[in-house]
Amino acid sequence: MRVRQSRGTEAGLTACVMVLGLGAAPELDAKPVTVADLLAGAPAADWRVPNLDDTLYLELPRGRVVIELATRAAPQHAANIKLLVKAHYFDGLAIIRVQDNYVVQWDDESHHRPLPAGVRPSIEFTADAHASAHFEPLPDHDLYAPEVGFLDGFPAARDPRTHTVWLAHCYGMVGAGRDDPAESTGAELYAVIGNAPRQLDRNVALVGRVLKGMELLSTLPRGSGEMGFYVASEPPVPITSIRLASDVPESERTPIEVLRTDSTTFRSVLAQRRDRKEPWFKHNPGTIDLCNVPLPVSTPGGH
Repeated sequence: MRVRQSRGTEAGLTACVMVLGLGAAPELDAKPVTVADLLAGAPAADWRVPNLDDTLYLELPRGRVVIELATRAAPQHAANIKLLVKAHYFDGLAIIRVQDNYVVQWDDESHHRPLPAGVRPSIEFTADAHASAHFEPLPDHDLYAPEVGFLDGFPAARDPRTHTVWLAHCYGMVGAGRDDPAESTGAELYAVIGNAPRQLDRNVALVGRVLKGMELLSTLPRGSGEMGFYVASEPPVPITSIRLASDVPESERTPIEVLRTDSTTFRSVLAQRRDRKEPWFKHNPGTIDLCNVPLPVSTPGGH
């Protein structure tokens, strides 16, 4: 939960010291500014509330996972997932794979459930050309792309020569699993729970990211089968339901705000992470990796 703080008292004391001619003001702000400090002072306009129609509630026995869909980057997959959710396709299915330092996956392992009408296979490894205009570049170097930054708040990359934009496999991102054919529907989903597998970028359609509840996924028992699949002696983790937030009564929704990546506060967070002033840091790289950029999420009211 965000708690707003004021530095007015310190500023006033500094001014009094100078006016009274007592010499240089004491180092009242010597303590380095932290991300928590920056978020505490962030104006309301620097935060956004995710669209309820683009927010999923994945209900597990241990709690709720909140997922935001990337509708600009993967519009067909987002539409498919909404159809699947409306049809209760995922209800009663299970998490069938938990591979250490990699992904959590949920799917109809039997492949017996029919897909609802309107679900169409699609290849959305990159966003359409219009998305490039919404890309917010970072100045930092990247190994996997000429440019990295954010698209609608999602970690993304871009090739400026072709204006091609794609989402990046950072921790917490959600993708649509596929086999050798390139198409996928969104009926098989996974979330990244390990070190960013950026080699998957532009090989899988990324459809969103987890906003809240990552600990419910990242702490699941690992599967002992090949690629982390659960074997017969390891019961899969049941999925109670997946719902659109807009279909859940207001009193049962999870209040969430996300720091806008085009905000002054977010730029200050980036600067703080690039140039660490805390005394613990003895070396400062002066740069930041895309998947190490903190994307602050707040739950107003502490819910």
